Amino acid sequence: MITLKNITKKYGRILAVNGINISVARGEIFGFIGPNGAGKTTTIRIMGGILAPTEGTVIIDGIDMAREPEKAKRKIGFIPDRPFLYEKLTGLEFLRFSADLYGVNNEEAFREKAEGLLKMFSLFDWADGLVESYSHGMKQRLIIAAALLHDPGVIIVDEPMVGLDPSGIRMVKELLKDKAREGTTVFMSTHSLGIAEDICDRIGIINRGSLIATGTMNDLKLAAGIGEADLEAVFLKLTEENDSP
Repeated sequence: MITLKNITKKYGRILAVNGINISVARGEIFGFIGPNGAGKTTTIRIMGGILAPTEGTVIIDGIDMAREPEKAKRKIGFIPDRPFLYEKLTGLEFLRFSADLYGVNNEEAFREKAEGLLKMFSLFDWADGLVESYSHGMKQRLIIAAALLHDPGVIIVDEPMVGLDPSGIRMVKELLKDKAREGTTVFMSTHSLGIAEDICDRIGIINRGSLIATGTMNDLKLAAGIGEADLEAVFLKLTEENDSP
């Protein structure tokens, strides 16, 4: 469902992402972790079609992002780390706007889907309230709801738990696992190593723009030479080794 081939991004002399190759299968939850400034968000934005890579190819469900960007983007539910919302719209109006972007034109189907999502994310009572009156957590839940309106085959999410309370975090974790069981592919960038360890089938570690390790938890433990350890210990070991001269 997701294939990244030699993805490279340069800003002048700065190499932000360095030749990344990743394939993620249908129904898989892939975690993407790394230190601040490692290239996670740049990679995510390239996958979502927001940034163009300097080199390389993004394939979403067999569609080349560079050749058919609109078709590829309609396969994706994109959840950024810092959601941009039109705050003078109501929550329901924002969902309607999002549905139009994704080509969800059937009003009856939209209403049913939107109301279900608003209830799921505990936003139904605020559906007619302006987004500017929402808390940060409510805005985060609204942007996740908007990304699910068109039943995407791929969910790309950057720091999904930012601003959510414990019940919201648990709900999103269960939602992502349920979506994966239904066949949706999830690519999730996160600093929450415990969450990545809990729900991801495989994990990739990026450092200084390069993918330094990828695999299951057992694969990563073997790569780090640590038999009994959690993801935090594995992550620190592999990134420290990569930083060594």
